[in-house]
Amino acid sequence: MKKYKKLILTGAVLLTSFFGVACNDDGNEDAVGDVDVEINVDDVEIATEPIRINPDIDAESEIFSEGPQGEIAVSAHEVELTPEEVKEISEGNYTAAISMHYAGNDWSRAQIDGLQQTFAKMGIEVIAITDAQFSVEKQASDIETLMARNPDILVSIPVDPVSTAGAYRQAAEAGIHLVFMDNVPDGFNPGEDYVSVVSADNYGNGIVAARTMAEELGGEGKIGVIYHDADFFVTAQRVEAFERTIEEEYPNIEIVERGGIAEPEDGESVASAMITRNAELDGLFVVWDVPAEGALAAARTAGLDDLVVTTIDLGSGVALDMARNQHIKGIGAQLPFDQGVAEAILAGYAILGKEAPSYVAVPALTVTRDNLLESWKLVYNEEAPSEIIDALD
Repeated sequence: MKKYKKLILTGAVLLTSFFGVACNDDGNEDAVGDVDVEINVDDVEIATEPIRINPDIDAESEIFSEGPQGEIAVSAHEVELTPEEVKEISEGNYTAAISMHYAGNDWSRAQIDGLQQTFAKMGIEVIAITDAQFSVEKQASDIETLMARNPDILVSIPVDPVSTAGAYRQAAEAGIHLVFMDNVPDGFNPGEDYVSVVSADNYGNGIVAARTMAEELGGEGKIGVIYHDADFFVTAQRVEAFERTIEEEYPNIEIVERGGIAEPEDGESVASAMITRNAELDGLFVVWDVPAEGALAAARTAGLDDLVVTTIDLGSGVALDMARNQHIKGIGAQLPFDQGVAEAILAGYAILGKEAPSYVAVPALTVTRDNLLESWKLVYNEEAPSEIIDALD
């Protein structure tokens, strides 16, 4: 089993605390896996400049999240590869695989995009990408299939930290460098079983959603919270941050009901039931954008035109609602493309035997209608879709 050196950093005390087939370069669909993404890395050349996350992301932004084991977050701005390090990696003919918990949303596609583009700059071939579709059994099978391809690197987000631990343990014992997104398998230790885990500042994004909600409501009102009813570290952080911020900073805002979702498609039914029981609901926080789209449908059905909704993740559905000046008034956005960049960099650290921090976080981003287009560019490394631009106009 590989041993990794851990980088121990100290800093300010932080507040306590997921979100088919693509072709590879030569067009061989079978060599890639079962994720329906179209990312062209044909024109990406080995980097001759340092590889780092987008410098336009606020490097001074405070990061509030702690890691899965209470680690102080290291900003993703602090990890990078020099041209000399990239050259060394590119000469090794390394391969990588990606195992997603779910690949059917904007967040996952941006994450994969960031990983693939950065690995291409490092001369690392991505040989497979899989989508577990939120199934523990499928992810375990995916990992077994990926191991048969003998990748040097596996970047993954566990569907469930307990139930998938055995599959990841086999990968670690096979000598595969493991880099995790957001969540870590149960019983895994940084520096021993995996290289690092990279996340957004989910606690910070929860604070963003709470403060935007409070501003829109003028500091008073009755609201509901839709949370993720699962053992998932980062979604729990978001809800904790939202609720604590409301309770501590806005005493005239009352959380009148909480409802849990097990699957993304549960958003509409949970929101509908909550609205039925609370006719005077002023606002609703939904833990991420996909169930938030269901909550928007429930609000429209109930005729609640003035219901204020905030959420996490800048998906196309909630962005369009915001552009149309409807229910979505604020979003605490992750930066999944740059999260993927950071994960690829840390995989490079493992190959080089370079010290790696155990927990890395990308700063939170506050999104409102006023900065929607600029935020989209930061989040996805591309211009917003024309439908969103037209809705703003």
